[in-house]
Amino acid sequence: MQLYTIFHAKLRFEQFSASSFLQHTTSSEDNVTLNLDGVLYLRVTDPHKASYGVEDAEFAITQLAQTTMRSEIGKIALDTVFRERETLNINIVEALNKAAEAWGLTCLRYEIRDMKLPKKIQEAMQMQVEAERKKRASILESEGIREADINVAEGQKKAKILNSEAFKLEQINNAEGEANAILAKAKAKADAINIVAQAITSKNGVNAVSYNVAEQYVSAFSNLAQKGNTVLLPANTGDVSSMVSQAMAIYTNLSEANKVKQTLSETEEVKEKQQIEPTNINVNPESWDTDTHTLFSSELDSPDKQN
Repeated sequence: MQLYTIFHAKLRFEQFSASSFLQHTTSSEDNVTLNLDGVLYLRVTDPHKASYGVEDAEFAITQLAQTTMRSEIGKIALDTVFRERETLNINIVEALNKAAEAWGLTCLRYEIRDMKLPKKIQEAMQMQVEAERKKRASILESEGIREADINVAEGQKKAKILNSEAFKLEQINNAEGEANAILAKAKAKADAINIVAQAITSKNGVNAVSYNVAEQYVSAFSNLAQKGNTVLLPANTGDVSSMVSQAMAIYTNLSEANKVKQTLSETEEVKEKQQIEPTNINVNPESWDTDTHTLFSSELDSPDKQN
């Protein structure tokens, strides 16, 4: 009978088995109550020890797994339990194998199957998760708004720079155009003045000028008659010949004054050239006699020579 029991135990424990245990309560490091259950995978390595080393090997290893799990979870906080389930399983397997060797058992694997939290803790964790998600959503939204504002600002900056450069080029082109127009007008006016001057100095030029002055005089008074303006007129407005004579007299005086001014400027230029040109005098001091030295000295000391 005893041999049969050993033989039956050997057949039973040589294969590995999976044992599940009921939920039990434990607490984390931050005093949160948890309801846990798990699955334990075992293998019998020594049937003799498994049969006679302990009264019920499966019950003993299951109880040891529960107490070990309580001990390991009490070392960590609740948030860490969810992240470190794999580490918990490994630590529990190592602790079980140290004790199960005397019972002829080997723990192949341990897995936490289910983990239940109190309702209030679940609600708080759910609120925390929702708050975290809202936070991330707000951060992403704010970052999107910031990037959009930056892009808009960059676009406005580039647009202003391009507009300012375009305005600058426009101003430069306008200035160059105005300068060219002024130069062209000045050149045309100078050419016209030269042509008029040549015409005046030619034969019958004075008569032509007199006719032009009389024509402009009559045209000016005809324009005044067409407009309702209040103007001061000379007493002899009907005497056109008198006005033309006055204009020609002014022109003659200006011409004579310009001629006199031009003559004076030419005379001054000739004097300046004479003063600048040096006088070459070859004199041998050894051949001087007393009379020659006196005469030459008097010439140099005279005011006219100095000037």
